[in-house]
Amino acid sequence: MDVDLRPQTLEAELESLYRQLQIPGGKLHGLPAMPTDFPGLVLRLREADGELYVYVEDRLRRRLAGYTVFNRLVEVGKAHDPLVRAPHSRYGAEYQRQGIASAVYEWALAAGWCLVSGARQSVGAHALWRSLARRHVLGYVSVRGKRLAWLGSEVAPRAQDDLQTRMVLLGRGWDLARFIAVAPPREAAA
Repeated sequence: MDVDLRPQTLEAELESLYRQLQIPGGKLHGLPAMPTDFPGLVLRLREADGELYVYVEDRLRRRLAGYTVFNRLVEVGKAHDPLVRAPHSRYGAEYQRQGIASAVYEWALAAGWCLVSGARQSVGAHALWRSLARRHVLGYVSVRGKRLAWLGSEVAPRAQDDLQTRMVLLGRGWDLARFIAVAPPREAAA
């Protein structure tokens, strides 16, 4: 999902989701709202199958600004599943580069989740992760054989290009020693 979409396709998707938020009896209607530091914007949360959907509603403009899904990683086993999520975001053009996605990611990190990047990232998503790394520990993990393995705080460009190499941001309550204890380097995990 960290790819560029045609704006009209994204806007149609956001309009459809907003209608679902407004229709009584629909699966998105009546979701709890959380205030934000952005005037007129509220977060609406939905959990389904262990994944968290965060919809950002613009109450002033009566539309959906966008959403972030904190996906489970099918590539990891039960030991790591409760600890990590892979966020994927889609926001309307006028809501991008406003700090909204960053605030949603910060909320998840403050809740204690460690965030793992997707196999591919857009330029914007990569910049978001680098920005978050100013306030959170960022490193690299390998995702192979249903396990996470710590690769280090930096990796060679060739390793970054490997689809099994992902960035990880450590959430509240996590430090490097604790994370490495649950995701040891591959040699130590063997």
